[in-house]
Amino acid sequence: MTVFSTLVVVVVILGLAATAIAAVVRIVRGPTILDRMIASDVLLTTLMLAVGADMVLRGHTDNIPLMTVIAATAVFATIVVALYVRRSASASDPGEGKGAGHV
Repeated sequence: MTVFSTLVVVVVILGLAATAIAAVVRIVRGPTILDRMIASDVLLTTLMLAVGADMVLRGHTDNIPLMTVIAATAVFATIVVALYVRRSASASDPGEGKGAGHV
């Protein structure tokens, strides 16, 4: 490995680590479920980037199924949280859907 390659690897590792730490802090601190969901999406995306960087470094494509599973998990989790938020918003707003309530 050349000096430049080593420097790039260190910068990538530091960037991914900083992103993962920031996402975990946002998951813990919240304050809303939407903040936590976005942070978990960021964390899963960071994990996918780390797996992709490993594949580039080692020159293989063995982890593509793992990346697909991580992406599917993120999509399904986002859909579930969106449905939950929509249901709790409609439960707290009983006037929704009764015609001209906005007039």
